[in-house]
Amino acid sequence: MTGTATSARPTASFFQRVNLPIGLQLYTLGDAPRQDLDATLARVAAIGYRDIELPNLLGKSAAEVKAAADRAGLKISALHVPGAPIGGPAAGTLQEPPEKTAEMLAALGAANAVVPIMLLPTGLRPAAGESFQSAIARVVAAAGTDIWKRTAALLNERAAALKPMGIHLGYHNHNMEFAAIGADGGKTSGWRILTQETERDLVSFEIDVGWVAAAGLDPVAFLNKHKGRIRQLHIKDILAPGTPNYALMMDPTQIGDGVLDWARILPAAHKAGVRNFYVEQEPPFTIDRIDAIKRSFDYLAALRA
Repeated sequence: MTGTATSARPTASFFQRVNLPIGLQLYTLGDAPRQDLDATLARVAAIGYRDIELPNLLGKSAAEVKAAADRAGLKISALHVPGAPIGGPAAGTLQEPPEKTAEMLAALGAANAVVPIMLLPTGLRPAAGESFQSAIARVVAAAGTDIWKRTAALLNERAAALKPMGIHLGYHNHNMEFAAIGADGGKTSGWRILTQETERDLVSFEIDVGWVAAAGLDPVAFLNKHKGRIRQLHIKDILAPGTPNYALMMDPTQIGDGVLDWARILPAAHKAGVRNFYVEQEPPFTIDRIDAIKRSFDYLAALRA
């Protein structure tokens, strides 16, 4: 007998096999949801998406957003809730009383609140000629371990308060979390602090695969390492990882048009505990955003893994 044994190819697509919907983070669609929420959600549903994550309340009340989602036949499973306001009032952030956060999520019919980024200084503004992304990277690099320790402490505190109200709290990564801090040979990073100083049974993570790859990490090995801590996944593809960076830079594209191996990544994510999978794409876009999310959906719906 010659040759080597190979695994049988699944007869059903990955999402059919695990019986989970393909979700969408509405951030991907830019200003369209704010401009015409009903029309945008109808187009999202027509593509085949059934689960959505909100970047914010889109300038509406939670009840209004929920009603629009219901009309489109979409479930809202998660909402991004900043840890602190960068500018303006504390409404819609974790600085509000936990009861307000729980009330907002309940009105949406969602049980997951996700902090989208570390605690940034209130009033953060770019310097002359500096992009907002560069300003964030500069501030985070200068803050050392303090910004991460304060973020971890807030996550623990708010997660403990929200859990009895039926709300689970998580944290969404970028690539800044993986930068080495200090002179200990790279042992300390924002990610290490967040995972070690948050309570395992209270705080989970929403892993953004594109940002993990942009930092030069292998997504499958990363997911395997953090089994049990991961609840949601941002399915985000990139054209090429290039030189690893920690400054909010990547070369984005539609799912399946990039270099990431989704046939390996998605099963690893499911084994790690992910039960909400959201397509997300960063700008700039080379095609219309609706066309982009359709291309991503069609690729994922057919993927056998």
